[in-house]
This record gives sequence, structure tokens and C-alpha cells, in this order.
Amino acid sequence: MFSKPLIALSITLALSGCVTTPAVQHQPFTLTVAHINDTHSHFDPVKSSFSANGVEVFNEFGGYPRLQAMVKQYKAQAQKNDQSLLFLDAGDAFQGSAYFKINQGAMNADLLDQMGLDGMALGNHEFDLNNQKLNRFVSSLDFPIIATNVDVSHDTNFNGQTNILPYQIFAFDGDHKTVVKDINNLPKHKNLVAVFGLSLQDMPNIAPHTGDVKFLNEVKTAQSTVDFLKSKGINDVIALTHIGNATDIALAEKVNGIDLIVGGHSHTLLGDFTNIGWSNFGPYAQMVKNPNGKASTCIVQAGKYAEAIGKVNVSFNSQGEVTNCAGHNTLLSNDVFYHKSDRKPQDKFTAAQTAQVEQFIAKQKNIVIINEDSQLRHEIDTKYKPAVEKAYGSIIAQVPTEIIHERRPGDSGAADKHGSAVAPLIAESQYYWANLPQVQKVTGKKVDFALIGAGGIRTNINEGEYREGNVRLEMLPFSNYLSVLSLKGSTVKQLLQDTITATLPEGAHAGKYPYGGHIRYTFDETKAHKAGHLTSVDVMSGTEKHPVWTPLQDNKTYNVVINNYNATGNDGWTPIFTAQNKHSNRIDLIDVNGKLVGYKVKKIEKQGDKYQVIYQGKAPDCKAANTDCDTDAQAFIDYVGQTRHQLVPLSYSVVTLDRIATK
Repeated sequence: MFSKPLIALSITLALSGCVTTPAVQHQPFTLTVAHINDTHSHFDPVKSSFSANGVEVFNEFGGYPRLQAMVKQYKAQAQKNDQSLLFLDAGDAFQGSAYFKINQGAMNADLLDQMGLDGMALGNHEFDLNNQKLNRFVSSLDFPIIATNVDVSHDTNFNGQTNILPYQIFAFDGDHKTVVKDINNLPKHKNLVAVFGLSLQDMPNIAPHTGDVKFLNEVKTAQSTVDFLKSKGINDVIALTHIGNATDIALAEKVNGIDLIVGGHSHTLLGDFTNIGWSNFGPYAQMVKNPNGKASTCIVQAGKYAEAIGKVNVSFNSQGEVTNCAGHNTLLSNDVFYHKSDRKPQDKFTAAQTAQVEQFIAKQKNIVIINEDSQLRHEIDTKYKPAVEKAYGSIIAQVPTEIIHERRPGDSGAADKHGSAVAPLIAESQYYWANLPQVQKVTGKKVDFALIGAGGIRTNINEGEYREGNVRLEMLPFSNYLSVLSLKGSTVKQLLQDTITATLPEGAHAGKYPYGGHIRYTFDETKAHKAGHLTSVDVMSGTEKHPVWTPLQDNKTYNVVINNYNATGNDGWTPIFTAQNKHSNRIDLIDVNGKLVGYKVKKIEKQGDKYQVIYQGKAPDCKAANTDCDTDAQAFIDYVGQTRHQLVPLSYSVVTLDRIATK
């Protein structure tokens, strides 16, 4: 493995004091980089909507066959124009759809290979299975995983793994591209580009199934890698990262010599999409000044769920400095449009109306109509879709109008203060389920409220029939179990304060953003995108029709239901870990042989970079036969099936985030 040599190399560079750069001929040239990230196994299109000249249009975006068709166009254009091109994936191909739940990594490898990627970063959700399966996925790929700050040499599951690389070097002569195997024998008279990869340095806290894999400091690794590459005469350097847009910006401010950062993790669709009724999500190809005050780094990211693809053109001068960096993200739409989200035949646009939408799209640079690649669509429909369709199970509700999940209030526009309409429903279901008599019999506790992190929820709730599989396979796919524990009101307030503050910056990863059931809060931002404070936190008694709100008391102890991932303190929910570090009365709820079983937690310890739950007796085994750990999904299925056959949002808001106006 290269990770150990890289560490040794970093020390050598530091001790040497200076590095002499070999004279490698470098001609001015422009590189095109096509990129995707956080596709999360969304092989089929995502149902969506946009505004065309003030008319709401319900359509579909993306999906792998549509991505494939666009990539083929980009590659054909590059060949025609003799243009240098790379196609990169910034990670999190895993998780997020029924396809992944059924086929796990095999389908991802199959379809990604057909796209002809040049490299992929290692995302946190790539660790959602186990390292043996991840190793199998990596080994089956026709392109490398590029992960410079990831050291797998200590984990026996990766013994002999040769497809996780610290960097990949490409030599370009126009459209002709070759991979350079020997960094000490670089080809002359060609333009050389190095791509290195960064994953989250706090990965064990985000993805608990990392085994014995080690994750090195992002900034130190990046700088030592850039210095090493430049010492070999490679001046054009790309960082392929899965650390989030806000962290990408911070990285560029701390590291000299990165020309382009192709990022992922924060699901940031960079660019101004107000022309289609969406938001301005921040500048695409933003230039961020390096610490030396001379050079700058260009930063891009392409959203989520295979809805869009980014394309950026980076021009270098003869010294390898960036002279221009420009491009944009493009949403990939189908050509069938409806007036309503349930997409009934009678609501389909007429030919004349469709033509008007097509004319509108033709004038926009950030949305395009493109047909799916027929070969890839056929393979999905015949090889993978039948098993997925079979797995969806019984209808549990009818959804009159689509219910939208967004991780953080304001993501859909400045006027939005309340965020997700899905998260409060899920939290409410967990409150309901935890207070069922059969559950209280196991826990011995009446629950006061529920808390949930936005990142555990993966989909909207689409209009129409809603099935069990929509819950288990798509919306709540992580097989998390519910935990009931006691927390002081002051701990809950600290949790809310910390997690909300962490998600205020533009481009911040918002998976940790908190929502609740039978609890509400208001948070006022005091410094735009940086700071704020809670102005109220209330606990609800009564019913949805007749709620009674009482202020949360700092010194009062409350019984709270949370999924086990957040109840352990993962993803920045650290106050909950701290509250259980010495003692816990938490009970984890799992279905074993059709019977609900409570596993008592003694405490939570920090072992290395991970939080380890210590049980009073036997620990749950989610791999055991007849054991169902996804009680978070079961809670929602029971709640909807028993109380909410017409599935609509709650009648009150649980989150109010008052932002400072910045424009």
C-alpha cells in the first residue's frame, strides 16, 4: 500500500527543508473536467420540479442512463475538438435507494464501470456495508479509488488491495490521455496532471463501520502531497475530495498549490439556479486565495442524487498556474412534463405547452433535456429492476401532495425558515411508536419527545401510493434501531446549539441538522453563516389538533427517543456521547424472532476515533438470522399505517431558523 510510504515521504520533505523541482516542459493548455458526486445509488431519475417562465413544471432529473448520455456527449465533443478531458466522481456512490439495499456494491460497480470514470474519491457511505464488501467493490472497478489520506494497511480486509491509490497521474496530448505509472520517469512534451484524493479525517465519527482503516489529517496530507508532486515536476494538481464545500474552501485557504478541487459530501449544487425557481447555491468555479497570497484554487461540486453533472474548463500557463477556471452544473431533465406532482395522465402538458417549456430550457445554460442512454436503461430494467419492484411490499398510505425533505432550512430559498416537512413526521412517528404500550413494556419509560438528524433521511415522500418499501429501502435505508435514553434539558439545548451552528456556513455538510417530534425550537442567526443562538425550546403535550407547549427546563430530565447512530453521538451529536460517557440508562430496541427486545447500555467509550457502546449484557447482533434492526423504519410504517392513512405534513412547525439577510 502507498499510505505508509506517503507518511514517510511527508516526513522526508519536512526534514529536507526545500525541494528542487525538475525541469519538465509544460505547454499552456486547457483541461476539461466533468464531475459527479453523492449519486447515492440513484440509478433511476429523481422526480422533481422547476419553474419555466413562472409556470410550475413537474419533471424528472438525472439517473445513471441520463448521466451516461451526457458523459458520452462530453467525450465526443472532446474527441472532435482534440480537447483534454477527465471524468471524476467525488464519492458517496453507495446507499440511498432500493437498488443498493438489494444489490449493495455490485450494481454500483457494474454501472460506474460503464461510465468510464478516471477516478473516484472514497465517501463516508462507502463504509455503510463492511470492509470486506467495500474491498470487493474497489477490486471490481476498472478505475481507481483515489484516497491519499486513507491508510487501509492496518485492516486485514484490504490485504493485497492495489486499486486504492494516493494519486493518479495523467499525461495529455490533446484528446489522447495516458496513465503514468512511474512518477520517476515522466513523459516529456506532454501536459501532466495529477489527481490526489481526500476523505473525511473524522470518518470514524461519521461512518462507524470503518474497521481498522486510518484517516490522516486533510490539510497536512494535502500540502505534503502537493509538495511531493511538484518536486517531481508535476505542476497541475487536482484534489478530488469528499469533505464538503465549506471544508473545501477552508482547505484552499490553508494549502498552497492545489489548482482545482472537485468536491462532494455536502450535496452542494453550486451555481445560480434562480432562473428555474430554485436558489443561488453559491459560486461555481469559485477562486479561493491560497495562504501564500499569490495563487488561487478553483472549487466545484455537482449537487446530489445524479440529478446534475458539472463541467469545468481549467486553463494553465507554461508555469502550471491557473489563468482561467469557468464552467457550470447542468441539471439533466426528461421531456415529459406535468402540472401536478402525482403526474396523472390528465395533468400532462399538451404538445404546445411542452414546446414552450422546451423553448425555455433551450435558452438556459444550467438545465438541458437529454434522452437516457438506451443500453444502460435496458440493463437496469431487465437485470436489476424486477427484484426491486418485488421488494416494495404493502401500501400503507396515500400521499395527496409531495412532502419535501431538505436538510437545512433555507436550502430551497431564503424565505424558508422551517426546512424539512419529512423529518418532523419521522420524529413524530418515533415518539408515537416509543409510547405504544408494547414498547413501553420493554423500556419502562414514557418518552417526552424525539430527535432526528436530517442526514438519516434520504428521500422526499412522493405523491400517490406509499409502500413499506418506500420507507425501508429508500427513505430510512440504514437499518438503524431506536434508542430510548434520558437527557437533561441543558444537554438537549447544547446539542441543538452545536449542531445548528455547525451547519450555518454556506456549503457546510448539513446531515447533522436536528429536527424533532413533540419538541420545537427557534434559532436566531446573529452573524451570517457563522453564529447564532437558541431563543426558545418547547416540549409539546396534548395532541396535534390541540397542542400544549411548555419551555424546556435545563435541570429537568427528559426521556428521548433517537436512532442509535445519533444516540451514540455520531456526526457531531457529541453532547449525547458526553452525557453517556460514564453512565447511561439507554435501551436499544430491536426485533428478534418477531419479539421486541431491549438491550441495556452501560456507557459509551471513545476508543481511538470511534464511539463504542458498552452494553450491560449481550450486545445486539444485526447480522443474526431473524433479527430486524430497522426499528426506525418500522416505527414510521406503524405510525402511518395506524394513524395517518392520508399522509400529510404536521400542522405545526418544529423548526424555525431565522437567518440574517445577506443580500
